Amino acid sequence: MKILWVKVDFLHPTERGGQIRTLEMLRRLHRRHEVHYVGFTQPGLEEGPRRASEYSSYAYPIRHNVPPRRSLGFARQLAGSLFSPLPLSVSRYRSHEMESKVRELLAQHAFDSVVCDFVFPARNIPCMDRSVLFQHNVETVIWRRHSQNARYWAERAFFRMQAKRMFRYENAICHQARRIVTVSETDSETTRELFGLSKNVSAIPTGVDCEYFAAPADLVPYRDLIFVGAMNWIPNIDGMRFFIQNIWPRLRSAHPGCTLGIVGRAPTPEIRRLADADSSIHVTGTVPDVRPYLWGSRVSVVPLRIGGGTRLKIYEAMAAGVPVVSTAVGAEGLPVRHPGEIRLADRPEDFAAECSRLLADEAGRRQLSAAARDWVIANASWEAAVERFERILESAGSVNLD
Repeated sequence: MKILWVKVDFLHPTERGGQIRTLEMLRRLHRRHEVHYVGFTQPGLEEGPRRASEYSSYAYPIRHNVPPRRSLGFARQLAGSLFSPLPLSVSRYRSHEMESKVRELLAQHAFDSVVCDFVFPARNIPCMDRSVLFQHNVETVIWRRHSQNARYWAERAFFRMQAKRMFRYENAICHQARRIVTVSETDSETTRELFGLSKNVSAIPTGVDCEYFAAPADLVPYRDLIFVGAMNWIPNIDGMRFFIQNIWPRLRSAHPGCTLGIVGRAPTPEIRRLADADSSIHVTGTVPDVRPYLWGSRVSVVPLRIGGGTRLKIYEAMAAGVPVVSTAVGAEGLPVRHPGEIRLADRPEDFAAECSRLLADEAGRRQLSAAARDWVIANASWEAAVERFERILESAGSVNLD
């Protein structure tokens, strides 16, 4: 097949779950198909286009400034979006240059399929009615959960407004797309119900590279708990705030020497302040390789209250031999079972109790981690996800502009 793949970023440095999923799938698709990749780049992110040959036959970087949150540029975008019908997370990726490049490529090539990776670049694709929408999350659900968990009335009002705008936008794009691919059966069902779709919604499984994450023999953990995730993503910030304020004191009371590592890029000042106030909490910021941090920990925690899609961090911890304690939202969409492969708890006292039991029971930790690793080896292959995705693309038919 000849595939045109459109995304709002390149895949290196690989720092987010959506990047990991796309990278693992495209590497395998690239071995068998001709992949044309269009994505945004900006100064300081030259690694992305430079390494695009690892997963694509041809790459087309589009210069587009996406200011980071808590910057003056983002504040300008925020102010400009207040009267826009589009959600801010979409309008900041609107690009006439990307749309022009996509039109040009569609005119030059007879693509067998066009993939819109996430809903955000859809406004830049002139043929969404002939494209496959790859939904890593149901974005409307995330924004609604933001509004439900916001601390202040201004935040709640902003998130409610963004949730309404995202629903209108996401609903329109889902109805335009030829096919929709989600990352779990849960998300497929939500997409059908939320947007009134009766067909053309398919799920692919989430995968993990079990060999890559396999722990070295005889490794002795040096930290009790670990959380892995980008620390400038609001659901992760909310999850760690919830954990440190409501769960951590209970654990420290039961295990006075307990330690926590927060591993992920761009921790916000709030997260650093929480760590500064407690010497048993260590915040790493960006790390070149997350595996040593997983291997060095006794329990991986995923205390998320907001989110969508599936959490790759859970499968990675399971593949690394680290038992996982998660909320129901954190493990949403993953077909893992409590208490066989994972421990699930939503109330702070229950979450703390699950962590406490695992910390106190080395044999129990080993039993849970062994069962979890056996499960992901048997059920979470990237190759299975790619084969399913290939069949969907082949059934979507050829694409070009009339």
